[in-house]
Amino acid sequence: QVQLMESGGGLVQAGGSLRLSCAASGSGFSIYVMGWYRQAPGKQRELVAAITNGGTTNVAASVKGRFTISRDNAKSTVSLQMDSLKPEDTAVYYCNFNCNFKSTLRDYWGQGTQVTVSS
Repeated sequence: QVQLMESGGGLVQAGGSLRLSCAASGSGFSIYVMGWYRQAPGKQRELVAAITNGGTTNVAASVKGRFTISRDNAKSTVSLQMDSLKPEDTAVYYCNFNCNFKSTLRDYWGQGTQVTVSS
């Protein structure tokens, strides 16, 4: 089984920074795409940023230039550096790993971490 553990959320003032991290535990799996999604109250979950095992990134237009995604394949971790935060970035952030586990390709999700940006 693959389990994801997130850390790093919290409360920050507008213009501030936060760093989210997500680590996978378990064995016998390969990770292809690692990503971060967010869901604000009353809104659908949306992709924030994703990174392939080759290092190709996909970043939402709303956060481009402010958020940076990175991964450490050796440690099975992904991080999201969030700078110049805005109140509209307030949401629950979820990490997502696309993994091959026992010959089955599927998505795994973290439990979510709250990010609140005050104006």
